[in-house]
Amino acid sequence: MRNVSEILVRPMVTEKSHVQLDQHGAYTFVVANDANKIEIAYAIEKQFNVKVTAVRTLRYAGKMKRMGKWAGRKASWKKAVVTLAEGDSIEIFEGV
Repeated sequence: MRNVSEILVRPMVTEKSHVQLDQHGAYTFVVANDANKIEIAYAIEKQFNVKVTAVRTLRYAGKMKRMGKWAGRKASWKKAVVTLAEGDSIEIFEGV
């Protein structure tokens, strides 16, 4: 298994993620592009000492952007929506 810091890039704090947290108890993270659901669940359990019941992943393709006459591409990224067992919570999302 890879290191936890290689799998979990950062927590995603948006209005939509807060709605999912309030209604469904689902936490949202930006994860490594090549991480699978098993690695993501293991990393969340190891990092925050909670029990993961479900992991849903979404891939976002990088978009083409222009800066004057130069064209470039934004990086592709992957998002994971993690549902925890009943009674578990992650403290970093509680204070936001």
